[in-house]
Amino acid sequence: MLGLIVAGEAIFGLPFQVARFFRPTVLEVFGFTNTELGSAQAVYGVLAMLAYFPGGPLADLYMATFPGLRGSMFLWGFYGVSTILLFWAALIRATRDWGGAAEQGRAYGILDGGRGLVAAGMASLGVVVFGYFFPEGSDATLAQKTDALRWVIYGYSGITLASAALVWFVVSDADDADRMEARTQGVFHHIGRVLRMPLVWVQAIIVICAYVGFKGFDNYSLFAVQVYGMEQDDAARLVSWSAWVRPVAAIAAGLLADRITSTRVIVISFAVLLASDLYFAVATPEPTVGWVLLGNTLIASSAIFALRGVYFALFEEANVPTAVTGTAVGLVSVIGYTPDVFVALVGGILLDRSPGLAGHQHYFFMLAGFAALGLVATVVFIVRNAKKQPHPRSGVRLES
Repeated sequence: MLGLIVAGEAIFGLPFQVARFFRPTVLEVFGFTNTELGSAQAVYGVLAMLAYFPGGPLADLYMATFPGLRGSMFLWGFYGVSTILLFWAALIRATRDWGGAAEQGRAYGILDGGRGLVAAGMASLGVVVFGYFFPEGSDATLAQKTDALRWVIYGYSGITLASAALVWFVVSDADDADRMEARTQGVFHHIGRVLRMPLVWVQAIIVICAYVGFKGFDNYSLFAVQVYGMEQDDAARLVSWSAWVRPVAAIAAGLLADRITSTRVIVISFAVLLASDLYFAVATPEPTVGWVLLGNTLIASSAIFALRGVYFALFEEANVPTAVTGTAVGLVSVIGYTPDVFVALVGGILLDRSPGLAGHQHYFFMLAGFAALGLVATVVFIVRNAKKQPHPRSGVRLES
């Protein structure tokens, strides 16, 4: 499980974390507008979508050369394929196998909580490295900022390479019986089987809405700089502190899900996230009371990471057969992670079209809309699941 946790986060460090924690500096060093950075990240989303369903060091070093817009689109496109095609469904399937039928909440909570711990550690280390090379005050030159960001990228590259070695030696293969069933029934049989499961489609909508909230987290450092007047290194530190909420929230949500069901935890989390997004969307910020920014950021982070900790546990609650887990993960992911395509791009357009507070408020209204949709979709999942089948803990296993 340790190998799954470390690899499950380290592989996403460069395509996601650098732009999340150091966003203002990334925009300046790469010379991008918000829309252009969103365009590069959208390429990741498109290729990741194509790679989810069927199931590099050189690119990392290339990122450290700070390529232009076309090169960055190629770079994030490569990340989209390399992090998803052979990795993602296998990670989720291995976690479901590890948790067993009775402790799916704990299994996915530990996975995402552990990933959060790795992410927070990587981010905090990155902030230390960034601060070491970043001069005091706001008078740093572009060359100094470029040098600081380059060392952060080198650090993330080294951790990703080390995680590959860890997985190679400690993660075991799948169960022989499951592999035999997969060979006997075939890929197209599994795809058709999953496509006929309505609850899997509803779960995909839940994941979309939760993932929009998570992608919205990328904007918090820029929000802190542009609206609350924070220095860039302080804003990066704020977001890295929030990342430490992830292990606590995800593991707590997983343990609670095993007691009261994952869907109830998801309902609570969406309600909290909706309230937090609406506050940022309508409140007039006061830069002198930074604790309000910190407090609401921590609240939003708790809800976001609780959602991430349990939404894949819905496979067990909906009685999706173990043998088709990989295919179900593919379907849910190809739909659920479409925010990789549009959130950064749409967010960039909103921010560039209405610079300052107005653009950020429009952004948070968008996030609030998806939180509300997620809340409705989860209620639909609960009602439909109750009508179709008994709860999985009753011992009866039926297909959705």
